[in-house]
Formats: sequence, structure tokens, C-alpha cells
Amino acid sequence: MLTYILIAIVVIILLWMMVAYNGFVRQQNLVKEGWSGIDVQLKRRHDLIPNLIEAVKGYQTHEQKIFEDVANLRTQAMSATSPQQSGAAEASLTGALGKLFAIAENYPDLKASQNFLDLQRNLSDIEDQVQLARRYYNGTARDFNTRVQSFPGNLIAQLFHFQAVEFFQLDAETERAVPAVKF
Repeated sequence: MLTYILIAIVVIILLWMMVAYNGFVRQQNLVKEGWSGIDVQLKRRHDLIPNLIEAVKGYQTHEQKIFEDVANLRTQAMSATSPQQSGAAEASLTGALGKLFAIAENYPDLKASQNFLDLQRNLSDIEDQVQLARRYYNGTARDFNTRVQSFPGNLIAQLFHFQAVEFFQLDAETERAVPAVKF
């Protein structure tokens, strides 16, 4: 009879160890999934930043090109020596001025500006997604760490070398701040 009791105790302990181990594996996979979510959102943000920079550069180049065109065409019109040269230069200058006025009137609707606003909105959305992914990861990390550090789970954790994981925190104040985008 004592043998059956000892066998039953050993079986119960082994079953408990198996269930506890599987719980650690499941929790560890949730932590990995949480980190993957953060990684995906950070990659999206990293991929968006060059596009944002190019949109700003492209917009400045677009506007700068119009100003340079107007200045060059004005110089050509002032240096024209014949009516034919003056007519051609003035027509070109008028076309460039029309573009400049269109920019002044339609500034908010410029494709470059709209692209910039879309990129800015996307960046804000990505920042929100990073925050959500960070919360999910930190929640799974908290649950896993609690399991690793609590008795009797810490015995299984030590036996199978499960270790507490770090939380995802932004250390510097500059990293905590949402990037400011200025027009």
C-alpha cells in the first residue's frame, strides 16, 4: 500500500512538472510573440522615416525649383535683346509665375504636402501601434516573470533554465517623446 502511495505521489509530481513546464513554454512563446509585435512596428517606423525625410526634401526641392525657375526666367527676360527673345522669355516667366501662384493658393493641397501629411499620420499610427505592442509584450513578460519567480514555479524554472525577461522600456526622455513634425 505504501508503494502505491509513493508511486501516486511521484506520478502527481511528474504530472505537475509536465503541466508547469508546458505552462512556461506557452508563456515564453507569448513573450516572443509580444517582442515580435514590437519588432514589426519598429521596423515599420524605421521604414517610414526615410520616406518622411524624402517627402520633406522633395517638397522643399519642388518649391525651391519653382523659385529658382522664376529667378532664372526673370534674369533671362531682363537680359533679352530682341522682341522674339523677350516674348519667349516673358511667356516662360509668366508660366513659372502661374506655377508659383498656384503653389501659394493651393499650398495645403500640394501632392507633396498631402504625402507629407499622410506620412505624418502613418508615423503617428505606427507610434500608437508600438505603444500597444509594448503593452502586450510587457504584460506577457510580467506574467512570465511572475511565474519564473514565484514558488513553486521557480523550482521548475531553475530546473529547466527559464529566466526572467526584461521589460521593453524607453530609457531616455528623447526616446519617450513622440517625434515632433513641423511644417
